Amino acid sequence: MSGILVWVETTDGGIRKASREAAGVGLKLAEKLGVPLAAVLCGGDAALAPALGRLGLSKVFAATGEAFARYSSEAYSAAVAEAGLRMPADLYLTGATALGRDLSARLAARLDAALATDVTGIRWDAAPLTVIRPVYSGKLMAVTELTAPRRVLSLRPNVFPAPAERDPAPAVEVVPISPEDLRIRAQVQKAIQTAQGALDVSEAEVIVSGGRGVGGPEGFAAVAELARTLRGAVGASRAAVDAGWIPYAHQVGQTGKVVSPVLYIACGISGAIQHFAGMGSSKFIIAINKDKDAPIMEKADFCIVGDLFQVLPILKEELAKVLGK
Repeated sequence: MSGILVWVETTDGGIRKASREAAGVGLKLAEKLGVPLAAVLCGGDAALAPALGRLGLSKVFAATGEAFARYSSEAYSAAVAEAGLRMPADLYLTGATALGRDLSARLAARLDAALATDVTGIRWDAAPLTVIRPVYSGKLMAVTELTAPRRVLSLRPNVFPAPAERDPAPAVEVVPISPEDLRIRAQVQKAIQTAQGALDVSEAEVIVSGGRGVGGPEGFAAVAELARTLRGAVGASRAAVDAGWIPYAHQVGQTGKVVSPVLYIACGISGAIQHFAGMGSSKFIIAINKDKDAPIMEKADFCIVGDLFQVLPILKEELAKVLGK
């Protein structure tokens, strides 16, 4: 292996958690294999280089200019590819966020590289590099050897640990890059922030989700109350989103967001395989449902059979006592 590059995604002027986790994977691999590691920042985010230094990275390639003002898979993949020419690399890492999945596919095509998406495990000692990822809606785990000269991985959020910040942070070398082969055929004209609350479900460590069983938009008030008590995010099944009870940004599942929280509480969710595909890798699952035979009950670590509108207030009250709220 010649080198490792990590594309760093930013949000609200900071580094996304998924990118911190990708940086942690890069650091471990670079140290183990004795190869150089660098990050790639696009747009006006070069000011975040010191923050990457605190994570342990010492080199950052920064692409700035009008072409990088908004996310563009064509422009951003060109920047990452250019960084791979400046510092020869054969492994490229991104978080498996919406943009990370988009970029990784474009980048793999551009580099004629092998692509593994939604990776949940990496066998560090394997040669060739071997990755583990869920397939068939999470029913099976695929173990894949990547034999191509170049490889692009998107890593499922909340699976790999982010590195602890270092103090003092090492000095960071910022290298400006300006890709020559910059052919942009589609440009983003406007980005609209969706209403998803303060915490994105894809990065939350605790998620409280509601399904058809919450009965309507007002039913999500109780779900949101419990989520706030646990400092978590509010999720939803496709049925609840399709009914118009809550925005799509909250949807968890095969056609929504794939999540891997420490704790997932499913309220009034039957547990169709499409929903389980999006949250099956949660560390601990609690299901609250009146139907003891609902599919989610078989997959949960802890089940509560009962009316969620009776259970949630009690659960919130008791948790508030434990958490000192």
